[in-house]
Amino acid sequence: MPQLQDIATQVRRDIVRMVHGVQSGHPGGSLGCADFFTALYFKVMKHTPQPFDMDGRDQDLFFLSNGHISPVFYSALARSGYFPVTELATFRKLNTRLQGHPTTHEHLPGVRMASGSLGQGMSVAIGAALSKKLNNDKGIVFCLHGDGELEEGQIWESAMFAPHHKVDNLIITIDLNGQQIDGTTDAVAGLGDVAAKFETFGWTILHMDGNDMNDTVATLEKAKSLTGQGKPIAIIMKTVMGKGVDFMEGHHEWHGIAPSDEQLAKALAQLPETLGDY
Repeated sequence: MPQLQDIATQVRRDIVRMVHGVQSGHPGGSLGCADFFTALYFKVMKHTPQPFDMDGRDQDLFFLSNGHISPVFYSALARSGYFPVTELATFRKLNTRLQGHPTTHEHLPGVRMASGSLGQGMSVAIGAALSKKLNNDKGIVFCLHGDGELEEGQIWESAMFAPHHKVDNLIITIDLNGQQIDGTTDAVAGLGDVAAKFETFGWTILHMDGNDMNDTVATLEKAKSLTGQGKPIAIIMKTVMGKGVDFMEGHHEWHGIAPSDEQLAKALAQLPETLGDY
């Protein structure tokens, strides 16, 4: 666990440096999900960074649905060996493969779908999971969603489809941080009991503290153990937007703004360099 926590700290450091470097991007949700991505890519998921295979046969697959948190995704991919860490310095710059929202036409290893438009990831993940079943592939498909993203109708069409068709090699995680770009989710469009909604549709429900590394690893491992039992699995993950940087924590304003030079210095002072900066 100390090693995973060190990786998560470096991932958070990468996030604030990337966003600051171009004064553009989404640090809040990225920081909140750093522990999740670290646990997934460095402990839980069976995957082969090199050579990258777009089909991912006999591997676990991950799809990022809320693509605006690309900084945490890119850092996890680079740090786990998909492409050189030095490429993080090109985030959102001209001719980069590290677009603000992940795209497939850039051929960045690790990116399996374009996710600029919210609400589509679950549909893609279901398709991939069904393909694995047809191919007798035992790999598991993971997908991450933001809670504000649940306002998209396509999410609920997918949420009905997966249990009906017994897509039981699928694990989705909902990042329930309670914040979105215009304010709290309760103020914008209250979500009600998210777990109860998915459970009513026929999903197996797990709950997780996404900022506790022990709980994150244990819950993801438990989710894997529950696959193959006729039901898709939904993890309701509680996180804090901006986790790890005290002045960003819990504030929706940090959904999509970049830190100033002074704010970057304050953030980095709280995030020691553990793996070496890019």
